[in-house]
Amino acid sequence: MHEMQHIYKKQKKYIFFLLAVCALGWGFTPYSTIFAGLALGSLFGLYNFWILVRRMEKFDRVLTNGKGRAGLGTTFRFASGVAAVAIALALPQYIHVISTVIGLMIPYVLLLVERIMYYARHQQ
Repeated sequence: MHEMQHIYKKQKKYIFFLLAVCALGWGFTPYSTIFAGLALGSLFGLYNFWILVRRMEKFDRVLTNGKGRAGLGTTFRFASGVAAVAIALALPQYIHVISTVIGLMIPYVLLLVERIMYYARHQQ
């Protein structure tokens, strides 16, 4: 599970860089609502990824010890996504809804790209 913590730390770096780009885009372009939606979605997406990592570690401990029951936190991650979209719907003059949904998916897309690059580099 140390691998998951390493992946999560890399994801945090990527998301914080994306948030910096979103802040610049929000401040200096006429598309401030789109960049605000991407930032909001990315923050909630990172939170969802953190929940997934934490639950996977708990799941691994349960499997190792052979006791208890563990899930992967699907309900919490779904509720978090709904909360992000609810915030965007409540503030449509400040936050673009579609970009919020896209932002929710960014951590998973980054994870996929990072894993593809990892396996391409370590193929030999």
